[in-house]
Amino acid sequence: MLQSPFQKSKIEEFTELLKDDHRVKVAGVDLDGILRGKVMVKSKFLSIIESGFGFCSVIFGWDMHDKTYSEELSVSNAANGYRDIIAIPDMSTFRRIPWEDNIPFFLLSFYEPATREPLAVCPRGVLKRVTDELESMGWEAMCGAEFEFFNFKESPDTLEAKGHTKPEALTPGMFGYSLLRPSLNQGYFYDVFDECRNFGVNIESFHTETGPGVFEAALSYDNATNMADMANLFKLSVKQLGMRQGIMPTFMAKPYGDQPGCSGHLHFSLRDIVTKTNLFASSLNNSADHALNSGNSGNDNRPDWETSVEGISNMSQIMKWFTAGLLTGLPSIMAILAPNINSYKRLVENYWAPVTVSWGIESRVSAIRVIGPPQCDPKGTRIEMRVGGADINPHLAIAACLAIGLYGIKNKLPMPVGPTTTEAEVEISQGKDNVKVKAERLPKSLKDSANAMLESNSIARQVLGDAFVEHYGATRLNEYRIWETAVTTWETKRYFELV
Repeated sequence: MLQSPFQKSKIEEFTELLKDDHRVKVAGVDLDGILRGKVMVKSKFLSIIESGFGFCSVIFGWDMHDKTYSEELSVSNAANGYRDIIAIPDMSTFRRIPWEDNIPFFLLSFYEPATREPLAVCPRGVLKRVTDELESMGWEAMCGAEFEFFNFKESPDTLEAKGHTKPEALTPGMFGYSLLRPSLNQGYFYDVFDECRNFGVNIESFHTETGPGVFEAALSYDNATNMADMANLFKLSVKQLGMRQGIMPTFMAKPYGDQPGCSGHLHFSLRDIVTKTNLFASSLNNSADHALNSGNSGNDNRPDWETSVEGISNMSQIMKWFTAGLLTGLPSIMAILAPNINSYKRLVENYWAPVTVSWGIESRVSAIRVIGPPQCDPKGTRIEMRVGGADINPHLAIAACLAIGLYGIKNKLPMPVGPTTTEAEVEISQGKDNVKVKAERLPKSLKDSANAMLESNSIARQVLGDAFVEHYGATRLNEYRIWETAVTTWETKRYFELV
């Protein structure tokens, strides 16, 4: 096949950029958010820039511990011989890994061999389908990510020797926003901040959180694709940098039963591609809001909270529809926001984690926190999805939230509930009155979340597609089945002697 001038120039460009290198590292993202990749000789890499190369599909046919799923799934299975799929490097993701002798690094996306269409279950491909739809509307999604993670004085070997129990915390006590605790491990703390920046993973702020040896990093706001890539690479970077100093970080949602868990909060806004105007800020979109609301008789019967609750007026109509989509579709994407068994140990009452379908202005007890003036400039107006833990797959979590938010916009959905009044209550409209009711509880287990996603007409199916939902939902049920047959240390401690 003849190369287009663009493709040829790309090859020439990277031949020059990599002239002093002899090896290249590449990696793609699996369904658990784990980077799977390899190092290849430079000549091989340059030969596959256009056409891609074969990559074993088993990365979508096994779990995070490389055990194939008990139920054979369509993408990769024994019947198709765990065939190759096509991996193509995304040349825009080029960066160098500073702590690995500056080896060149590229992220991969995966494609069907016969059609060259994006693989239905490729996390980067799932996100691209949503961002492409937004682009067709003249919009761009902007995102932020925050991760909390505990750190331990351990290595894979020492943790294995302990039976993965009683890891030694990096520092003792509860010291959120401490200036003292980071100085105990200053080399590691600043390595994370500085080396991530050198790796093209931009940290906006970094501090201790409440808990023994726990840090929190907020990544700099960026477009959805860049943010998902940076969020995934941030986790990898922290783990690699920690291992170099005898430190083992964890992004599991709930390492301790008696401590707060690790959140993975995501921030969202939409902006006009041309003008860069934040479409969520009402003060910046007065004319657009008027046009959107013209002829909409539903606005004549708005609930009281629309005009009585401070801060609602700062939300554009697009933002309200987006939020309504998130609230309506939230139960059907819980298997993405809480993808593991342990995720649901974090989502319990009294530990700063949301457990209901709820939203509020500057509310940290709700699933969705609306942020706007006076807490920020109008151009910073955004929503924060507070359900996800640090164990999320960033590409899938961002894609799912954007997809159900867009579903709300396209269907001009009304808010299913009013803003949060307490942690457990929301307001709903009954005629002309607002009534406080118990908020809808989010699914309490991975099994419940997976089944909600797999329902025949779930919103997840409508926005993410049957092929993705069938495959992904089955992987979560596989995880639950493994858990069902596991015998835990809690059980042996409680029952071994006394029953």
